Amino acid sequence: MSEWQDKHILILGLGESGLASACWCAQAGARVRVADTRANPPYLAELQRRTTSADFLAGAFELHLLDDIDLVVLSPGLPGDLPIVRQAMAQGLPVIGEIELFARALRELNLMARTPPSVLAITGTNGKTTTTALTGHVLRSMGQSVGVAGNISPAALTALANHVAQNDLPRVWVLELSSFQLETTTSLQPAAAAVLNISDDHLDRYDDLAAYAAVKARILQGAGVQIVNRQDAYVRAMPLAGRRTISFGLDAPQTATDFGLRQQAGELWLAQGEQCLLPVSRLPMQGLHNVANVMAALALCVSLGYDAQELLPAVLDFQGLPHRVEKVIEINGVTWYDDSKGTNVGATAAALTGIGGIQDRKIVLIAGGDGKGQDFSPLASAVAQSARAVVLIGRDGPLIGSALKEAGVPLVFASDMSDAVQQANALAQKNDAVLLSPACASFDMFRDYRHRAEVFIAAVNRLVKAPA
Repeated sequence: MSEWQDKHILILGLGESGLASACWCAQAGARVRVADTRANPPYLAELQRRTTSADFLAGAFELHLLDDIDLVVLSPGLPGDLPIVRQAMAQGLPVIGEIELFARALRELNLMARTPPSVLAITGTNGKTTTTALTGHVLRSMGQSVGVAGNISPAALTALANHVAQNDLPRVWVLELSSFQLETTTSLQPAAAAVLNISDDHLDRYDDLAAYAAVKARILQGAGVQIVNRQDAYVRAMPLAGRRTISFGLDAPQTATDFGLRQQAGELWLAQGEQCLLPVSRLPMQGLHNVANVMAALALCVSLGYDAQELLPAVLDFQGLPHRVEKVIEINGVTWYDDSKGTNVGATAAALTGIGGIQDRKIVLIAGGDGKGQDFSPLASAVAQSARAVVLIGRDGPLIGSALKEAGVPLVFASDMSDAVQQANALAQKNDAVLLSPACASFDMFRDYRHRAEVFIAAVNRLVKAPA
């Protein structure tokens, strides 16, 4: 019998994660109450289609929602300092998230399994989705049955429910986890966990960067292998003593199991320990930041017992994900890149140094949008190092401009994306790159980051058709 049988569970927030939690708990025999401040949240029809037993309540999170409740499941988009959450804790009610539900469900299923599956968990400010997708791709190429879920979508419980329905549980789960998901997760116990990097993001939710990093470090709880970026000061301090640790970085490996870069015959190679694995130039994904993502994925797979060398064909077969430093086209010797998913300062700085670092070329950066209250000053050093010019768009373009005024490169303002592409084209020189990496959310000008990318790519393609 499930531990949720006959329990009365309150789920706060009906996003993708809340929907997955509601359906799983209802299926497990719980009485489910779902609350959302929106009258018609996007997953309401899906909830009503998939379960008839869940009650839905729209409106403010009043404290009476806790009446007769045994457990609260908090959706990751909602902060833990809501009055209803504080009251639940004061009453001694457990407050957990969807990933914690997943961990407990997996444990129940493991009791019936001859060989429990392994969980690989990945977090970091930037690169999570790429590393998660790459790790899943490599393991599938090695013949493993793999479930890839979490922040990457689908929700972990949705993926688990689908596999249970098909009586086909994966041997390995690869989970992308955000800081919001980690806040309410206590017992995941991954076989290996990777922390990719920490940079300025979500500081509207956390007091400071140290508090944000502390939440990210929760992924290392348990007894599994710790995989950490040794060049990131916050991440470097996270590993717990007495545990196996594999580090990665864009410097030389420090031990025989670490990953890094080495020079061989005048070329930069991806390496493990003293062993050079393959030239960086052969990797399909662009940028040194993606080289670091490859290292993390290899380390995760190696933690399961694979040899790094046997994983390389699958790495070379992985083309990357859309809108993440994705090559669009080359026009007159200038290469255009779409990094519309670069929605924070750390992502854009990584893209700049990543694209500029391999071939030592200059970049015209297109940036701006909804800055989410970020401090843009950390972007200045990457701009000074790699940019030829910066074209600024959107509501917070002027804020970025103020932060970059000492970077020593031309700053120009564009009225819209089409204008930005035209100005970038005029500024770029042969062998340069033009990089859309906004360091901002898109909602001031576009529906989402995908729409922003579509408008950018359409404007770039018009350059090809324009008369010389």
